[in-house]
Amino acid sequence: MDWHELEKMKVTDLRELAKEKTELEGVTGLHKDQLVEELATVMGIEKPHKVIEAGQGKRRIKAQIRELKVAREQALAAGNAQELRKLRRKIHGLKRRLRGMAHLTH
Repeated sequence: MDWHELEKMKVTDLRELAKEKTELEGVTGLHKDQLVEELATVMGIEKPHKVIEAGQGKRRIKAQIRELKVAREQALAAGNAQELRKLRRKIHGLKRRLRGMAHLTH
């Protein structure tokens, strides 16, 4: 069993697993993320770390976001609703791309 399998399990199943195999105390009061971490620690499962894919231009994307934020403030001050909406959507898309670049290793 690995970290991803624990993450996919339901909370009730995680609690049963904790009671049966590891005999952890007080599992009914834990949230899923806390329960997964406790089980992983007891079972000796490593938590995967985030890796940023190389070559995607993280700095370039962040620079674009900063430029768009300046333009957004100017559009807000000018009262240009259409331009403001376009800029907000571009910023949103770039932030999603940036978050998508970070993924969990297997």
